[in-house]
Amino acid sequence: MRKFTAILSLILISVFCYGQQIYSTRNKAAIKYYVEANQRLDNLDYDNAIANLRTAIETDDQFVEAHALLADIMRQRRLNPVNIIEEYKKVLSLNPDFSRATYLNLGELELSQARYQDALQHIEKYLTFPSISPKDKARAEKLAKDCRFSINALSHPVSFNPTNVGPAVNTTADEYSPVITADEKTVIFTRQINANEDFYHSTKTDSVWQKATYLSAQINTPNFNEGSEAISPDGKYLFFTGCNRPDGMGRCDIYIVQKRGDDWDRPFNLGSPLNTSGWESQPSISSDGGTLYFVSNRPGGYGGYDIWKSKLGAKGWGTPENLGPTVNTPYNEQSPFIHPDDSTLYFCSDGWPGMGGQDLFVSRLNKDGKWQTPDNLGYPINSNGNETGLTLTANGDYAFFSSNKLEGLGGFDIYSFKMPGNIRPKSVTYVKGYVFDAETKNPLEATVEIVALQDSKPVYQNYSSAAQGDFLATLTSDRNYGLNISKKGYLFYSENFSLVGYKSNKPFNIQVLLQPIEVGNKVVLRNIFFDTNKFDLKAESRSELQELVNFLAYNPSIKIEISGHTDNVGNDELNQILSENRAKAVYEFLISSKVDAARLQFKGYGKSQPISPNDSEESRSKNRRTEFKIVGK
Repeated sequence: MRKFTAILSLILISVFCYGQQIYSTRNKAAIKYYVEANQRLDNLDYDNAIANLRTAIETDDQFVEAHALLADIMRQRRLNPVNIIEEYKKVLSLNPDFSRATYLNLGELELSQARYQDALQHIEKYLTFPSISPKDKARAEKLAKDCRFSINALSHPVSFNPTNVGPAVNTTADEYSPVITADEKTVIFTRQINANEDFYHSTKTDSVWQKATYLSAQINTPNFNEGSEAISPDGKYLFFTGCNRPDGMGRCDIYIVQKRGDDWDRPFNLGSPLNTSGWESQPSISSDGGTLYFVSNRPGGYGGYDIWKSKLGAKGWGTPENLGPTVNTPYNEQSPFIHPDDSTLYFCSDGWPGMGGQDLFVSRLNKDGKWQTPDNLGYPINSNGNETGLTLTANGDYAFFSSNKLEGLGGFDIYSFKMPGNIRPKSVTYVKGYVFDAETKNPLEATVEIVALQDSKPVYQNYSSAAQGDFLATLTSDRNYGLNISKKGYLFYSENFSLVGYKSNKPFNIQVLLQPIEVGNKVVLRNIFFDTNKFDLKAESRSELQELVNFLAYNPSIKIEISGHTDNVGNDELNQILSENRAKAVYEFLISSKVDAARLQFKGYGKSQPISPNDSEESRSKNRRTEFKIVGK
């Protein structure tokens, strides 16, 4: 009798058996509603299953299984996370050992709600359980890192004061994915109206954005979505994502379109191997136009969505390369933006330690050309929500992004904020020029090339526009550059931009008057260099010397005089000898490059032909120069 009584007492104290299943309640009505909820789930009738479970809990609030199943369904259906958290906490209060999965699910939800201390406590508890699968353990450890990062980030906030760019750009519709030209005069963005995405643009006049207008019927379509765009620094090439187009290779492809005058050409699908039957999107173009960064879920990646790059070669865009595990994770990396310094990459990720959801990160190239471990941009730039991408001005001072969490005009609006110093890119300025015929003053379409003088590597190769003769190229600090502008029938133009030690972001604005090839016309070779009081050509002169060789090859009938000039400092006789020797050094280089000596002559003029007053170091540096002059055709 005592044994029977003990067993009966144990049953009464612990559980009530209902058929084959043992529950934490003895209430038959509560169990009936719970069983009905499971039957509803078999038919995917989630709303009525939830209603049954709520009734079961109203019948017996201590029914652990009902609380747990209700929380699981609500989590799957992405319902109010605060209510789900309360259900999971109720499970733990009733039975802390009910299911170890409760701790992980609860911790992940608390992380999403910025309850970082609570989340960390529950996730660390989950990690104490034995025999966790490697996949679940890795997930839990990742979430724990997010919690620890967030707790620290909250105590070390970064400067963040976003400003709405205003009603000229933003409306009650959604505006997002802004990109801006290097001169900060034009912004192009996506606007969604009635589920249709199109591009709009706005120009800035006297520091004020003008009313945004439809970009172009050549690009926008009534039946397809256009979005996730990138603009070349000069604003002449637009890369964008087009989905489900008739000429597409997959669900979404990357297209390019060139600006012609005030409108745009027809878009061109970049094709294989860049685009595949998968998903390619979110392009970002390097400042020299030679490397395209984008997002894809193609095979060979590290996770769901990875960031890839493709280089432009003689035969088009090359086989894409994955940026590797220092950028990509087993999770998702998206929204790449390569800054015009070509060495600072911003992107969003839910794989690197962050505040929950997708955070914004920055990775930098090291001296070996390898991407470094990303840095989180910090709180409150990042939050427990999803931050999905930003772009920066060329000088790196300001970032542009889109948000629906701030007080805007409706939906997603575009904002800007000043970048904190530690997450800024390298200092970048730009040269904006206009090319004209020296005699008619008409704009010219001319070849524009900028090289880094240290290694003669081109950093910009393009044409000035036929309509306005304009061009724009970005220049990264701490390098010296040579500019050459050429056109058939004209003398080429040479300029130098010395940015080593340059501390300003002030742009260079130039007007270039190309002279026709006529006897007597001259060119100052601003990228021919000698050490002080020496006449040995420095290595940095290579690109300019080759330009002169090419010019003579393209114009085989002309004859030139190469001249050397000095300032007024020092002994006149020595300056005369130095100027002649420097002219001779260029003459001898041309001879060694197979230029016919009969077409060449050289002469030193010392200080006798200044082009600037010798009253300052800057003026004297202009007088220390090498020139060539047309002496015969």
